[in-house]
Amino acid sequence: MKKQFSALAFVATFFLLLYMKNVSAQNNAYKVVFDITSSDSTDHQSLIRWLTGISKSNPNAQMEVVLYGRSLPMVTTGKSGMADEVQQLAKNKNIAFRVCEIAMKKHQLSKSDLLPGVETVPDAIAEIVQRQTEGWGYIKAGR
Repeated sequence: MKKQFSALAFVATFFLLLYMKNVSAQNNAYKVVFDITSSDSTDHQSLIRWLTGISKSNPNAQMEVVLYGRSLPMVTTGKSGMADEVQQLAKNKNIAFRVCEIAMKKHQLSKSDLLPGVETVPDAIAEIVQRQTEGWGYIKAGR
C-alpha cells in the first residue's frame, strides 16, 4: 500500500510540475518580429496601428520591425508618410525599427537617410531567422 501511495504521489507531482511548466510557458514575455517589404502606405498604417495597439495593451511586449525590399520609404527622411508615428514608436525601448543594410545599398541609401531612432542590421533575413531561433513570434506585414 505504501509503494502504491508513493507511486501515486510521484505521478501526481509529475503532472503538477508539467502543468505548472505549461502555465509558465503561457506567461512568457510577448516577443514578435514583423517582416515588411511592402511599399503600400496602407500596409505601413496597419503596421503602425498594430504596434500602437499592442504596446498599449501590453507595455512590456517586445517588438521589432525588420524592413527591406520596397518598404524602405516608410523609414526614410523626406519619403515617409508615417515619419512622426515611426519616430514616436522608436522612442519606446521595447520597439525597434531595423533596416537591412543590403537593401539600403541596393536603394542607394545611407544611415543618415533614415529617420531618427531607426537602426540597421547587416541582413534582414538573418535578423528575422535569429529572432525566431530565440523564440520570437513572426508576422509578415503587408503583401
